[in-house]
Amino acid sequence: MKKIMVFGTFDIVHMGHIHMFKQAKEYCDYLVVVVARNKNVEKIKGIGPLHSEEERKEFLENIKLIDEVSLGDEFDPYLRIKEVKPDIVAIGYDQQVFVDDLEEAITSFDLKSQIVRLGPYQKNRFKSGKIKKYIERVV
Repeated sequence: MKKIMVFGTFDIVHMGHIHMFKQAKEYCDYLVVVVARNKNVEKIKGIGPLHSEEERKEFLENIKLIDEVSLGDEFDPYLRIKEVKPDIVAIGYDQQVFVDDLEEAITSFDLKSQIVRLGPYQKNRFKSGKIKKYIERVV
């Protein structure tokens, strides 16, 4: 069984995320999704998530495309890769954080995981930041 792993905040799950999960499943049989921890989201984005890490994890566990959901490590963003040993690590088309050292981390774990960048789905429409701004205007 081949495994693929994706990472993200997944605070407001939308069709762009579903598209990402479908693309990932085209590469492998088993999709592992790693959810960013609350404190890491706040550190990276400068603002905490709308939903807690447990809520985000539970939401994703109910999406049938996903085979396994786990929380990321609070201190080492690459540790789940070492634990899961995926055949492929997929990154989103716009993912910038922790990408630069990804290949080095995989090599340091003595893994042969391939890295792929997934394509966008209506990138100008389906972005969590844009959705949050829209909600703020409406509310």
